[in-house]
Amino acid sequence: MQYVTFDQGKEYDLVLLGRVAIDFNPVDLNRPLEESANFNKYLGGSPANIAVGMARLGKKVGFIGRVSDDQFGDYVTHYFQKEGIDTSHITRCRNGENLGLTFTEIISPLESRILMYRDGVADLMLEPEDVEEEYIVKAKAFLISGTALAASPSREAALKAVMLARKNGIPVIFDIDYRAYTWKGADEISVYYSLVASQSDVILGSREEFDLTERILGGCGDDSGSARHWQDCGCKIVVIKHGKEGSTAYTCDGRQYTVKPFPANALKGFGGGDGYASSFLRALIDGCSVPEALEYGSASASMLISAHSCSAAMPTMEEVERFIREEKEKYGEMVVRSDI
Repeated sequence: MQYVTFDQGKEYDLVLLGRVAIDFNPVDLNRPLEESANFNKYLGGSPANIAVGMARLGKKVGFIGRVSDDQFGDYVTHYFQKEGIDTSHITRCRNGENLGLTFTEIISPLESRILMYRDGVADLMLEPEDVEEEYIVKAKAFLISGTALAASPSREAALKAVMLARKNGIPVIFDIDYRAYTWKGADEISVYYSLVASQSDVILGSREEFDLTERILGGCGDDSGSARHWQDCGCKIVVIKHGKEGSTAYTCDGRQYTVKPFPANALKGFGGGDGYASSFLRALIDGCSVPEALEYGSASASMLISAHSCSAAMPTMEEVERFIREEKEKYGEMVVRSDI
């Protein structure tokens, strides 16, 4: 059953709104950040990574965002263009704001931490006037990243985009994407996250992210309680991720599907969620079943945590399908459990 209807006649498979940043990942592995001296530079930011992932999977992608008016702004814009991502609605900052910088710390395959510089960053300078209805209408689906809600004027731009998508019947996908930086407090997070979640057709997040979203509501209890609440608001698919324990998709007809991660030779503990989102959403937009979408998402997540980068390591369709085939040959069928 297809729970979300995507108009296949639209020009773009997905238009995203949110953070574009720079990641610096250490080449000096398995040591704290203070001991790392060498880094590789990558395009970063969760929605930017998802955009690259979708483009690598053969989808036509557009992006709404703000970047710095400097060499780093050139770098990320040109990176998108090389990947075939439309940059016509990525604008430059006018007051010297910089791209957000993320320095990662890879202490072990199971322990990674992130240090972000997010004061006065370019992506949060996106203005409501930067969001045009005619651009959103061209998309089969629209994705908003939760970090876009962290401060004004990006907050108002993001809410305007959600309103325009809803007005025009464009499915809204909410990637909660919580980052502690910039937010003023837990109640503020809950207010804006819950506002967007209540207007979304698909929600993706970790248990922690759903707890933050539901704080003012007093919490929804467990995963199934969260799913019931947001589906009562109109959401069609709620995906709750538990890292190495796997993830579960709850559908609006009362079904749930659980998938365990594919075995992986992990290098780092971050980046898997963006790979997961890109492959899961690609599958949904192409009409795959929810179990099939979960399998694709889980495969891409395992591939990403085994790679040094996030954006640069996003796989193609051929690579994802080869990975799934080879993993099944080694470990047997990846069974997606269905509970009603």
